This record gives sequence, C-alpha cells and structure tokens, in this order.
Amino acid sequence: MKKSSLAGIILSGIMSWQTSSAQEMVYKVPPKEISDIVLAPSSPSVIISNNSQWLLLLDRAPFLSIAELSEPEYKLGGTRVSGSFVPSRVVGYSGARLIDIKTKKEYAIGGLPEDVHIFDAEWSPGSSQIALTVKGRDGYYLWLVSLADKQARQVSNRRLNKTVATTAGRGGGRTRSNWLSEESLIVSTVPSSTKTLPLPSPVPTGPVIQESDGKAAPVPTYQDLLKNPYDELLFDYLFTVQLVRISPEGEKEIGNPGIYLQVSLSPDKQYLLTSTINKPYSYIVPMQSFPQTYSILSAEGKLVKEIAKNPLTANGLGYDMASPFPRYYSWRPDKPSALFWVEAQDEGNPRKNKVPFMDAVYQLQAPFSGAKQLVAKTELRYQGIQWGDDTFALLSEGSRQTRRVKTYTFAPAQPEQKPVLLFDVSTDDNYADPGTPVSISNAYDKRILYTDKTHSELLLISDGASPEGDMPYLSRYNLKTKKNTILWRCTAPYYETIVDIVDPAKLQFITARQSLTEPINYYLRDTKAKKSDALTAFLTPYPQLAGMKVEKMKYKRADGLDLTASLYTPVGYDKDKNGRLPVLMWAYPREYRSANDAAQVRGSKYIFPIIDYRSPVFWVTRGFAVMGDVEMPIVGADGVEPNDNFISQLTMNAEAAVKAIYESGVGDTSRLAVGGHSYGAFMTSNLMTHTNIFKAGIARSGAYNRSLTPFGFQAETRTYWEAPEVYHTMSPFDYANNLSGALLLVHGDADNNTGTFPIQSERFYAALKGHGATTRFVLLPYESHSYSAKESILHLLYETDTWLNTYVKNKK
Repeated sequence: MKKSSLAGIILSGIMSWQTSSAQEMVYKVPPKEISDIVLAPSSPSVIISNNSQWLLLLDRAPFLSIAELSEPEYKLGGTRVSGSFVPSRVVGYSGARLIDIKTKKEYAIGGLPEDVHIFDAEWSPGSSQIALTVKGRDGYYLWLVSLADKQARQVSNRRLNKTVATTAGRGGGRTRSNWLSEESLIVSTVPSSTKTLPLPSPVPTGPVIQESDGKAAPVPTYQDLLKNPYDELLFDYLFTVQLVRISPEGEKEIGNPGIYLQVSLSPDKQYLLTSTINKPYSYIVPMQSFPQTYSILSAEGKLVKEIAKNPLTANGLGYDMASPFPRYYSWRPDKPSALFWVEAQDEGNPRKNKVPFMDAVYQLQAPFSGAKQLVAKTELRYQGIQWGDDTFALLSEGSRQTRRVKTYTFAPAQPEQKPVLLFDVSTDDNYADPGTPVSISNAYDKRILYTDKTHSELLLISDGASPEGDMPYLSRYNLKTKKNTILWRCTAPYYETIVDIVDPAKLQFITARQSLTEPINYYLRDTKAKKSDALTAFLTPYPQLAGMKVEKMKYKRADGLDLTASLYTPVGYDKDKNGRLPVLMWAYPREYRSANDAAQVRGSKYIFPIIDYRSPVFWVTRGFAVMGDVEMPIVGADGVEPNDNFISQLTMNAEAAVKAIYESGVGDTSRLAVGGHSYGAFMTSNLMTHTNIFKAGIARSGAYNRSLTPFGFQAETRTYWEAPEVYHTMSPFDYANNLSGALLLVHGDADNNTGTFPIQSERFYAALKGHGATTRFVLLPYESHSYSAKESILHLLYETDTWLNTYVKNKK
C-alpha cells in the first residue's frame, strides 16, 4: 500500500520525485556545474585590528553535515543552543592568519590544534592580543594569540558559556568583551557546580496551564519558547553563567552565577553593569521580555547599586510601541562611569497616551547615590545617541508609522537647551540619507564622534545612493552652513565601501572593493596623497563564470513607477545567435509609504555575485536568464495602507518585469519561473494563485495562511480582526484552488522564524494536492529558516534544478 506524498515527507524528510509515493529516501546532488559553485571555498572573513595595523583572516569552515545538524539542540526562551553552551548551527572558522598592513607580510598563527574549530574572534583594545573561542573535547575554551610571537595559547580550563551575548548594550559603542587590560578580561563561563543535563520525568506531574488576566496582550507568533517546567530546568542549566576574571595572575570568580543578558564594563573599568533574568519565566514571549534586574557591581563583583527591577514585559503590537519600563541601559563612552538609559513618557503606547515627548534619556554618574539627571527628551521614539562630550552629541528619534528619522545636535550637559535639527529623512529615501558620522577611539578605548575642536564639522560615510546605484563616499559636513563636501567617492566599475578609518585628520582609511568579476579585496587609501595599496588578493571562487554578463535593467510599472532588476545571462550568450532563454525571476516584496521612495534604484550594478544556496544565479549555468533582485514594491499613500492593494500591485510588478525581459530580446515569456525565500515565497505563491504568468514557482520557507499570524506580519500591524479582508486576500492558502503552473514548496522542519511554522507549507501542500494542483513538498530534516547542512543544500538545489527543467526549460 502506497503512502501519501505528505506522509512520505514527514517520515523521511525528503520526498521522491514520484507524484504520490516515497521510494527514494536519500539525499540527491545537483548537476556538477551547480555543485562546483556551491561547494567552492569562500574568501576568508577579515577583522581589522583596533589600531588599524593588522588584518586577522579567518578561514570559513565548510558546511555542517546532516549528522552534526542532527545532534541535540535545545529550543528555549526564543533561541537555540547546543549542549556545548554555544548557539547551535554556527559553522565557525577552520583557521586563522595575520597580515601586517604596513609591510603586507602574512603570518601564520602557531599553537592552534590541527583540526581547529574557532567559534569567534576579537582583538584586544590595544591590538596586542586576539581572543579566540576554540572548540575542545567537551566544550569551548578561551585562547589568546599574542602579536609578539604570533602564538595561540589556551589560557583557562574553564568552559565558556556563549549562549547569551554578554557585551555592551545599545548605545555603548563597539561590541566586544570586557577587557580589563591587554591580557586580562572578564568572560562568561559554565559554573563549576554545573554537572549533567537534567533528564525529563517520564510521568508528568500535572497539566501545563496558561491564563490571561483579562488585559489585552497581543504578541507575535514567536517560536522556540519555553513550554513546560522541564524546559525551565533546561533553561537554567544551559544559560546560567559564572563571570570570571582571567589574567596572567590567575582566575577570580566575580559575583554569583546567574542568567546574564548583559554584562558591560564601565569605560574606567571600575564597574560592571549587569542585567540578570528573574523568575517567573514566560511561555509566550522570549527571554528578552522575562523579568530582569539591572545592577551595578564593582569590578570585583560586589553589589554597588540595584538600578531597576523590571517585570515581565510584552510590548504589544503596533507602530512605535516600547517597553513601559526603563530600557537601553548602557555606559556613556565619553565618561569614566556614567550610566544612561531611556524611559517611555507615554507608557510605551503612543496610541493610548498622547504626550509631547515619547521618551526621555537619563543618566546617573558614579558613585550612583544621587538623583537621576535628565539628558534629553524626544518627541518621537528614541533611536540612539552618538556621544562626543558634554557640549556636543547627536540624538536620533524616529517613527515606524511615518518612516522618518530625525537627528539633532545637542549638549548633554544642558538638557534645557532645545536640540538643533540636523537631518530629517525618510527611512525609505536612500537618496537623502546623509550617511553615518565617523567615530574614533578615545582614552577609554570607546568610540566617540570625530569632530573638529569647535564642533562645526563632521565626517560622514554614506552609501551614496543615486539613480546610478550606490556609489559610497566620504564627505565633510559643515554644521553651520549645512554644506556637504565629498572628499572621496568610489568610481565605476567598482563598488567600494569604507570599512575602517585609519586617520581621519589625514583622510586615511581602509576600503573593501569589488566588481562584477573581482571578489571583495581590501585596500589602504590615502586621500590626500591620492594613492592606494592593495592589502589582499583574494581570487574569484567561480572562474567558470568569468564570462557571465550582468546588467542593471530599468523599466516602468503600468502606473509609471520606476523599477529595476539585475539580469544575468550565460557565459557566451548572444541573443541574436542563441535566441530567447527561459527565465527565472527571484524577488522579495517591500512596503513603502511613497511612490518616489519606492522608485529609487537600490544596490549597485558593480557588486560581485556571491553565490550561496539562496542565490538564483546557479541557473545561468543551466541555460536560464536570471532576473535577481526584481523590485516588488507595495506602495501605500494618502491614508491607504500598502497591503490594501497588495495583489494588484504585486501583479503589476510581475507584469512589468515580464514585459521588460521580453522587450530586451533575452527572455522567452512562455517559459517563466518565479521564486523566493520567506516573504519571497509568500510572494511567489500569491503570484501563482492570482495570475497565470508563470509556468513554475519555487517557494522556500514561506507563510501562506495569514490567519496563522493574526497579530500582524512583516510591516502589517493591523490584526486579523481589524482587517480580515486583507488577511484573506493576501493568503494564497485561501486560493489554493486557483493555482496556475507547478509549485515547488520547500521548508525546514525546524523553522525558527516568527510566523513561518512548517505547518504553513504542510497545510498549503495538502490544500493544493486536494485540488489537483501540480505541486511538490520537500521537508528538510533538522533545517531552520535558513538551511545549514551540506546534504540539505545540495538536495535543495537538485530539487530546484529538476523542477525548473521539467516545468519551465523543457516544458512541452
């Protein structure tokens, strides 16, 4: 007796190519031209030292295996960790080496294990040491690399606990560990009292009960939450850490074991700001919303002051909502030990409480015994502060509802003075984005604004968005005249971004440069001397694609809206000689509040194509024309929400892309496919159920029934009960009887993304199959919202290639 396709998937994880049976329960591989590309080694990751004198090159480890992915994983408090006390599914690095920026000489790092697995790496503040988290037999351990001899040494036998990032909070500058000196730092370790993993009781002690007190508390469809008392035991076991100071003089435990969401050393290294999780835990929100206690400890671990004790929070849904309790505790980087934080003045609910100022910023300086001091107030929701000193800083506020961000100059020591508006831009208006102010390290090794002595000028690094695409630049902005003078800008045919400022006064900086044919390489630029030196010479991992043609297409929607897409055509292709090609379009919709903003050109036409499993460019090697980054704007204006016209605008976008590829002479519009991941999969399924444009669709890890995300999704903040027709119209599940073409559904059976539960694909497949649609559902074992295992990725590409060849390229 044959099993149904869905049952075959659930049992085996991989469905055979048969229509209604599961006979081939093994992983497949795609054709060689695809597998050679996806398995090609990537260029190393590069971390620049804090003194801008060294490059640390980290060799990326290969894919995880399905065996590694199937090892025990614990889904607790909204996150996933392994039994080794680190986040799960992290690939890490398989080697490390150094480049001296001045001499360009490369150095090997000695002393590391032969088969080393590095979880993460970071430079010490003075750049004389590198801290590595290295995998050992039973966990991860701290190693230090000395620049003096380029040797790595394990400096402690304590297992590290990396389940939660215990670094500087929002507004605290660069994120890094708590270094007390170049060889001494505070780390999170597994407590010595931690023994073996607690085992579940085979017999329950009672039911699991949740209760509402009658107050509205809508929350998104979070995943990986605590579910029962045993989960609470696991949470305590895996997330409890002991802070330890490790130095050449020895080790010293600091404070008591606890679940720390934040541990941040004051700039003068005299105090620790901590945030610890308290009980009772919640089964409906992730750990960041659990009750928390904020405290200041001495560097030795003694309690100095309990700052706040926040209860369980559920911020609710809607534009510009915030916690009603104090938030964003952090140290001012320009002061020895001054704490600052934000308090909502509208109880975090702008709908309910109309007030002149949404947020207020306060500070408290050592010895933390006085009253809190007002620093600034914001009319909109607080976005952040870029600190300079008591007389000059930048304050940002914004609104998700209006999609605007305002930046002001202000004097932190004079809160009675009204901040002076500097920039007021739409978050959708890339052309008007002034850029990010340059920062420098101060005497405390913290990042502060770089300005002239009179605070009249800033250096800005901008993406340089324009109708010609992104062309990043460095500029000098005069705060008095509002004049912006460009000092350096990348030039065609390259896309070049500034990644590190070496000397702002001398205008020396390091860039990452790439082109359509050259991968990212690093350059040292001296703007005043008008010279540049190459620091790396990484080669393309895809030499077989050297002749691939790439162009930026520009075309218009039926209503006149300007759109773009990136067109890739095969090596050696000539439309006059080879004729029209089958077409694969890949896209991801985005909502806008302005047609002008939606029409802007995004990205650069000079970016080197990084071809990982998410890329559609593979199918250039299989004879397809590929349209990547196809613009799919959904525009709302004049009081109309973008999603009120989602289907009609989505259709116009697709029709415009089809018309453009046909008029280019490249595309065969009788052989079209469309695909996407997550919201792109949702888009694909809507196009397949509301139009007959495409012969096939590829939908990966999407959500198809919006009643399963009833309290909002993507940028939609109205609930299902407030806008039921919108939810219905936008749910391809509700139109499963209208599918046109052949739809391939792929999902990881351990998807952790909010809203994209595997049941979304399971139920959609069942509805499609029940109506006689041509469809196939592949459920990848142990895979999350993003896919990790080598076997899964190769099989995904095999499935996609077979589907495209069967229903598009070779469709009769």
